[in-house]
Amino acid sequence: MSSTSSLHQRSLHKPYNLLFQKSSTDGHSKPYSLSMLFNRTTLLLLLTLLIILGVFSPWIGDRSTFFSYSGNSRVSLEAKWRGYTLPEAVAYVAKNGSTVIVCAVSQPYLPFLNNWLISIVRQKHHEKVLVIAEDYATLYTVNGRWPGHAVLIPPAPDAQVAHKFGSQGFFNFTSRRPRHLLQILELGYSVMYNDVDMVWLADPFLYLKGKHDVYFMDDMAAVKPLDHPNVLPPPGKKGRTYICSCMIYMHPTPGAKLVLKKWIEELQSQPWSKAKKANDQPAFNWALNKTAGQVDLYLLPQAAFPTGGLYFKNQTWVEETKGKHVIIHNNYILGFEKKIKRFHDYGLWLVDDHASESPLGRLQ
Repeated sequence: MSSTSSLHQRSLHKPYNLLFQKSSTDGHSKPYSLSMLFNRTTLLLLLTLLIILGVFSPWIGDRSTFFSYSGNSRVSLEAKWRGYTLPEAVAYVAKNGSTVIVCAVSQPYLPFLNNWLISIVRQKHHEKVLVIAEDYATLYTVNGRWPGHAVLIPPAPDAQVAHKFGSQGFFNFTSRRPRHLLQILELGYSVMYNDVDMVWLADPFLYLKGKHDVYFMDDMAAVKPLDHPNVLPPPGKKGRTYICSCMIYMHPTPGAKLVLKKWIEELQSQPWSKAKKANDQPAFNWALNKTAGQVDLYLLPQAAFPTGGLYFKNQTWVEETKGKHVIIHNNYILGFEKKIKRFHDYGLWLVDDHASESPLGRLQ
């Protein structure tokens, strides 16, 4: 008996020599009928397989990176992105121009990143976006879905949580910002920085006129005339201005680099402590104030770039300036969930219904 016959030893099965019959016309063997193969055991196995596929295929479909990041491929991809450098990343995202749009994100803020990206996609500037990942989870998530658009500049900060404004973790996170921006300017590129709790309603590049060194927005909620001057405002009660470090645009000029170097110096001279819970914005303002005579500074129009303390709290002004708003910043409020709720309330939380518009897709 051949080795094949050992597969069919149960008495219910036909003997091996009866599986084939001689043809009366051509003398060749006629294959066993396919219908005979589908016995009760086979059908049971097929049914079990279909059930397994039905249960697990949605899970696999929602996690398209599951297979691409398994085994050796996952290790090699992670090694690739760990070795991905800022010069490589900037050259990649700025391949069609000389401007890079930058944000810095840790894993808890990925929903805000996605929301911000959707608004930028609508203005057709998303290919310029470079996400500076502040942890490896963010680096792998973004590049796994949108290859080349995230980079981590070592060392990565410690444990990534949704840092509260004014905390040491928040200070450590934001104080890295001017160094990142300076590196990009040194590479010869113009750079726009945005916090990710922002939403674009129109194209901001239409307002970045001329060849000024540094462009920025006021963080004060007091209403300015529509034709207010585009110069650095006078200092406030603390002896410095109240410019927001959330939205900055810079050209790779000596003046812009001087501001960033001064910003770094101010951060080093005013470190965080329990007594003085510093953040990066006062240091940015001191840098602007101390270099104002040497640098060409440009204050963006308030109607187009309002602070959250104005846009979300002065509905009369919002109606009067309707159609002029370009970038909305969700500041003047503390708390991760509170920011999301406010965006929801004003129709600016886009990820629930429009995640497909983001290059990252739906993250949850």
